[in-house]
Amino acid sequence: MKRGFFITLEGMDGAGKTTHLQWLRNHLAAAGVELTVTREPGGTPLGERLRDLLLHAGEKSQPDTEALLMFAARNEHIARVILPALEAGRWVLCDRFTDATYAYQSGGSGMPWSRIAELERWVQGDLQPDLTLYFDIDPDLGRARSLAARAPDRFEREQRAFFERVRAAYLRRADEQPGRIQVIDASGGVANIQKKLEEIISRHCKFK
Repeated sequence: MKRGFFITLEGMDGAGKTTHLQWLRNHLAAAGVELTVTREPGGTPLGERLRDLLLHAGEKSQPDTEALLMFAARNEHIARVILPALEAGRWVLCDRFTDATYAYQSGGSGMPWSRIAELERWVQGDLQPDLTLYFDIDPDLGRARSLAARAPDRFEREQRAFFERVRAAYLRRADEQPGRIQVIDASGGVANIQKKLEEIISRHCKFK
């Protein structure tokens, strides 16, 4: 059986990931793709409990602690959801993955980049997304959008400088892995962004 295709969506809150994930889900389903749609942190019962702890804890934890919890959730997610789906020939569409850990825990909070790389090798082995869609947005615009949509979680309450570092880390990852990570300007209209997504998907993906 042919292995499935692994797509991740990345970006700061307010970049429109939720909207574009739903569009992509419908687009791929219409093309006959069997999909597993999931998210990080989360994706499993344990992962969802860790997500709640990470996003809604009353106090800020150490960056290393955050990263370890992220990779603990990711280890379960890979073993119980992502790999079984890929091995069954299903495509996996995931809202955030390891690029977010580099962006938030290293870029935003200052954990050494190399330490996250060590955890990545340990937990993932050679597993990487086949395609990552990074929705790039100015921190001020992203923050305004996310605050208009819902009450902020712990990360969303960080200061502007934090999100500038997050964005810089995402762009660093895109520079390091340009074949995998496609940078999309998320400041424009939804229709234009989805047209860009359609072009990227047709270029990188074979449905059958």
